Amino acid sequence: MYLRGLVVTMLVLLAGCAASQRAREAVAPAPVSASTWRQVDRDIVQASQQAVLQVKVFARGSMEHWRLRVYAVTDETFIPWFSSYWTQEWMAMKVSWYSLSAHDEQDAPAARLSAYLQQEYQEQVLAPVAVEIDPDAILGQATEFYLELLDKSLQAIAQRYRLPAAQLDQRLNAIPAIRLGPPPARDASLYQVLHAKPLITLPAYSALYQQIHSAPAGTGEMSSQAGIVSVARQTSEKLEAQMAGRGIAGAASAVAGKIAGAVISLGTAGFRAIAHESDRAGIEAQMRQSLGQAFDRAWLRLMNNTGNGVMAGTYYLAGQIEGELGKRAAQELPAAPGPGSPPAPGQYWTPPR
Repeated sequence: MYLRGLVVTMLVLLAGCAASQRAREAVAPAPVSASTWRQVDRDIVQASQQAVLQVKVFARGSMEHWRLRVYAVTDETFIPWFSSYWTQEWMAMKVSWYSLSAHDEQDAPAARLSAYLQQEYQEQVLAPVAVEIDPDAILGQATEFYLELLDKSLQAIAQRYRLPAAQLDQRLNAIPAIRLGPPPARDASLYQVLHAKPLITLPAYSALYQQIHSAPAGTGEMSSQAGIVSVARQTSEKLEAQMAGRGIAGAASAVAGKIAGAVISLGTAGFRAIAHESDRAGIEAQMRQSLGQAFDRAWLRLMNNTGNGVMAGTYYLAGQIEGELGKRAAQELPAAPGPGSPPAPGQYWTPPR
C-alpha cells in the first residue's frame, strides 16, 4: 500500500510539472516596444556601415593580389611573346592583309590588330590568372563577407536587447534588401539574403548579379583594352611603314631569280632579326608602360565604381538597408533634411565624419 501511494504521489507531481511547463510555453513573449525597435534600427545601420568598411579592406587586399598576378604573368608571358621577332613578323603580315581589305576604312588595321591582341591577352594573361583569382570572384566574396559580418552583428544586437527570435525574423523580413521587381521573385528582404545559402541561389540576388555584369565595361576588358588599343595603333603604323619598305627587297628578289632571290630574302630576314633584337627592349618598355598605365586606371575603377566594381553588390545591399532604415527614422521623427540626411533607398550612404 505504501509503495502504491508513493507511485501515485510521483505521478501527480510529474503531471503538475508538465502542466506548469505547458502553461509557460503558452505565454507568448511580450511585444518589443517601438523605442527598442528604433534603437535596433540605428544599431543595424551602424553595423552595416562598419561591415562596409571591413569589406573595403578585404576587397582592396584581394584586388592588390590580382593586380600583382596580372603584372607577373604579363611580364613573364605576354610581353616576351609580343616583342619576339616571329610575332612581329606575323603581325606585320596581318596588318598588311588588314590594310588590303580595309577598303579605305580609317584606322581599320589598327582596330583589327587591337582585337587580335586583346584576344591574345585574354588567353595568355587574364584567363590563367582567373583560375586563381579575378574581380568577378572578388565581387561575390565581398558581398557574402558583408552579409556574414552583418549577420554576426545582428546576433549580438538580438542578445543585447533580448529580442525574441520570431519577432526579429519578422522585423528583418520587413526590411527590403533587393528591389529589382517585377516580378516579385526579383525582390528580397534582409532576412532572405541573410539565410540564402549559397547566396547566388536566391533569384533576387541572381538578378542583381546579372545587373552588375550588364553594366558598361566588363571587368576583364577594362584591364587591358585601353592599353592595347594604344599599343595596337602605334604598332600598326610602324608595321605598315615596314611593309612598305620591304617592297624594295621583294622587287630585288624577283629580278635576281628564284635561287638568288631566296638568298636575298633569307639575308634580308636575318638582317631584320638582328635589327629587331636591338629594338626589342624599347618595344617591351613601350608595351609595359602602355599596359601598366591603362591597367592601373582600370584597377581604380574596379575598386571604386559603385555600379560594376568589386564592391557593387556590397554597396547596393548596404544602400537599400541603410536607406530603408533611415527613411523609417525620418518618418518617425520628421525634420528638415540636413547635410547628414540619409539618401533614398538604393543609394549608398556614407555618414558624415
